[in-house]
Amino acid sequence: MSKILIIDDEKAIRSSIREILEYENYQVDEASNGEEGLQKILDEEYAAVLCDVKMPKMDGVTVLTKAKEIDEDLPFIMISALNSIETAVEATKKGAYDYISKPADLNRLLVALRNAIEKKSLSIETKVLRRKVTRTREMIGESPAIQNIMETINKVAPTDARVMITGDNGTGKELVARWVHEKSNRAKNILVEVNCAAIPTDLIESELFGHEKGAFTSAIKQRIGKFEQANGGTIFLDEVGDMSLAAQAKVLRALQENKITRVGGEKDIDVDVRVIAATNKNLLQEIEKGSFRMDLYHRLSVILIHVPALNERKEDIPILAEKFIKEACEDNGLPKKTFTPQALEELKKLDYFGNIRELRNVVERLVILGQARITIEDVQKFATPLSAREEEKSIFERFQTLQEFKEYVEKIFIEEKLKKNGWNVAKTSLEIDIQRSHLYNKIEKYTLKRGEAGELQSN
Repeated sequence: MSKILIIDDEKAIRSSIREILEYENYQVDEASNGEEGLQKILDEEYAAVLCDVKMPKMDGVTVLTKAKEIDEDLPFIMISALNSIETAVEATKKGAYDYISKPADLNRLLVALRNAIEKKSLSIETKVLRRKVTRTREMIGESPAIQNIMETINKVAPTDARVMITGDNGTGKELVARWVHEKSNRAKNILVEVNCAAIPTDLIESELFGHEKGAFTSAIKQRIGKFEQANGGTIFLDEVGDMSLAAQAKVLRALQENKITRVGGEKDIDVDVRVIAATNKNLLQEIEKGSFRMDLYHRLSVILIHVPALNERKEDIPILAEKFIKEACEDNGLPKKTFTPQALEELKKLDYFGNIRELRNVVERLVILGQARITIEDVQKFATPLSAREEEKSIFERFQTLQEFKEYVEKIFIEEKLKKNGWNVAKTSLEIDIQRSHLYNKIEKYTLKRGEAGELQSN
């Protein structure tokens, strides 16, 4: 059931629109002014907003502008007694989906609302699919280290200079490589990625440079290597420190002469490729051990970019967490969730030995297991798999019989539903499909109380 927010300072108009929408099976919230409406948009997930233009405290166009900063995909349908073309144009430029004059035509309002909701759904689906296909995410961060990396990328990307990216696993080396390519003059051409650590030593030469038919036992046909595939574009050699010395020698030749030879072949093939390499190893130490060529190191490291560990730039955690929570909700088809300020501070206290990758996993876990407004308690409870397992274990050890456990869950379920419905017993009984008298018995059995906020409502 789609949830709609009506923002209008006239109660009679809110009530009439609410009655129409509820008849059409929409769930409806109301706000009597712009400030109240913005707070509801922060706290809840809405499919669309119907907003009056002229209101006290904050006009509708201002509400629209501020709401788009919170959720750019949230569709706004502006409703106004002022049949002003200028206002309609301004609202449209600010991102309004439609503009309807009062008194609103019922059919037009419902059609506009249905289309707006469908557009939002398609927009979110498109973003999710694009992110899954391209895998190029935005690079964000406010720490000096990240700002310096961004500046370096902007300077280096338009050139053909080779780049060496260093840093621990999960810090975002691949993302840096992708942005070097995206901002380069080769962006319209292919970016070919090679994980050198994932390819067996005896196959890496064939993978990089290709092979001719019959070059070895399993070479039943000719194969085009990664360097040829990347011709005119960029090749990203990830974990280059794990490359064999034999393969290193061939890569060195390719860099020196812009030529490669397929395994089992004799013909030189010209290639025009920009090389970006990355490693989590200290290559200078690998050179001392004799496992990496010094001449190749100097060829690859024309520009050095070091990506620091997340624990070294914890000031970036809140902005990263806000980005990841939005993506996790979209990817999992869940309603919008947010962090409390205290929860974000708690995230900063944790150690992330898996770096950005671990933080993204933590946020996704919190989205799935946490509340709509993720609190410090959620972070403490679910931030690590270990703490989650310990909590799960403690719950099951707390009860001796199945009946005790069922009653425990039932109490939590009923209390949460009552809170959601403002402790309205009639509404809650309908929602959870039990008789009102039975619900009163459950409330008495579990000694559920609303507290100081008021008595239970029965109608």
